[in-house]
Amino acid sequence: MIFKRSLPLLLFVFSLALLYGPPAPVQSAEDSPPAASAQPAEGDLAGRVVEHRFSNGLELVMVERHEAPVVTCMIAFKVGGVNERPGITGVAHLYEHMAFKGTRTLGTKDYAKEAVVLKQLDRAWSDLRSEQDKGPLADRNRLVEDEKRFRDLEQESETYVVPNEIGEIYERNGAVGLNATTGKDMTRYIVSLPSNRLDLWAAIESDRMAHTVLREFYKEKSVVLEERRLRYDNSPSGRLYESFLAAAFTAHPYGMPVIGWTSDVEALSRAQTEAFFRTYYEPGNAVIAIVGDINPAATIRLIQRYFGSIPAQPRPPGVVTVEPEQDGERRVEVEFKAEPAVLIGYHRPSLDHPDDAVFDVIDSLLSDGRSSRLFKTLVKEKQLAVGVSTSADVPGARYPNLFMIQATPRAPHTSGEVEAAIYAELDRLKNESVQPRELQKVLNNLDANLIRSLDSNSGLASELSAAHALAGTWRYLLENRRLIARVKAEDVSRAARQYFVKSNRVVATLVKKGNE
Repeated sequence: MIFKRSLPLLLFVFSLALLYGPPAPVQSAEDSPPAASAQPAEGDLAGRVVEHRFSNGLELVMVERHEAPVVTCMIAFKVGGVNERPGITGVAHLYEHMAFKGTRTLGTKDYAKEAVVLKQLDRAWSDLRSEQDKGPLADRNRLVEDEKRFRDLEQESETYVVPNEIGEIYERNGAVGLNATTGKDMTRYIVSLPSNRLDLWAAIESDRMAHTVLREFYKEKSVVLEERRLRYDNSPSGRLYESFLAAAFTAHPYGMPVIGWTSDVEALSRAQTEAFFRTYYEPGNAVIAIVGDINPAATIRLIQRYFGSIPAQPRPPGVVTVEPEQDGERRVEVEFKAEPAVLIGYHRPSLDHPDDAVFDVIDSLLSDGRSSRLFKTLVKEKQLAVGVSTSADVPGARYPNLFMIQATPRAPHTSGEVEAAIYAELDRLKNESVQPRELQKVLNNLDANLIRSLDSNSGLASELSAAHALAGTWRYLLENRRLIARVKAEDVSRAARQYFVKSNRVVATLVKKGNE
């Protein structure tokens, strides 16, 4: 897989197409000259990456770059939505929010007193939920009393909070890009800062890894639920994508939304979220990537000083559920007051399969740039669609997943016409050998895209952490690069014939509400 692809970005562009039509064309690698890059060649990169494993299981990968006195730090935890189960969906994403609320020393005016109120608040919420769960049999007077007690304690707990103290400390010390992302396979925290503030970063992040406090928990659940309403419940693309995954995965947790089902998020307790944190956010389940103006030997000593004392935990449980083989095409329709759209997915193996590199090539061949096959046929020549794109591994890569195609028909053309045109292009892959010139261009573009992604400190830290967390070693970047370079035209045709078949297909269409 190529880690540079961003599914949230693709969905965002997709939603814009549904509302406003196609975005302005973006130049691809074949449309413009390659950008200059200071990135070392593959052999040089392999010689410059330094890795270290600490006694508590924490893994560190580093690249020393002295072009500027700055450093990018990223922590990747090998946990995401795939580690959830019905009843606690959304807990990984919710914890990502909570990790910015502080620790026993950050974000609080008096943690000893705050902790007492937080326990009382948890009991009040549990009492309120217990009464609410009785439904029509609930005691109305008791509900009013429990609600008042809960709100009073919530207000009292707020008096101890120092809002956004972590963010403000980073900002005062010149940091930029403080952010976090939760996906199906991993959760990552990133920041870039002056290299002479690396000690500060280590102090803050080791404190977060060991002593995060889930303060403002119930308030933040409301924020997440509003985020869910905006991105999924009230979004045509979000609603379609969620239904698409639920149809594609009937057993595996890839079928559940990372943001969680509304009822699960509403029911999540602080104790459940704390237990999830203690299970998965421990040193042996984390990878730190640091790129920039550093001394590797000194950095190892620094990480040991701050993170080394965090005790190792038992190995977190893995995902044992295997998605049963699909035995026929699955189709789902979503009604919404929006223009039609279509998502098509084909089940494919995980990133450790030999065909992973072939799917990267097919992905680029079909939709990378204005000269790609789907764009050229559907958007430019036949004008059947306002936009079309593909994603090589949806919604994750660690386990068997989907090759996804998404398209928005151009009126008056229908989703059916767009589908038929897409299938015709897939049949071309099966029956016509890709010409050497076209294949070489795709291979060149993929290699150029990888090199560009490694050019910045943040890009390299992102690629290293993702590869190390998902594939078990950062060297997967180099190995995957070699595998892609060896893909032949016959590999593309064979994979298309093997995977792009009707019985292996999932189709989700957005139907304009009110249309017959």
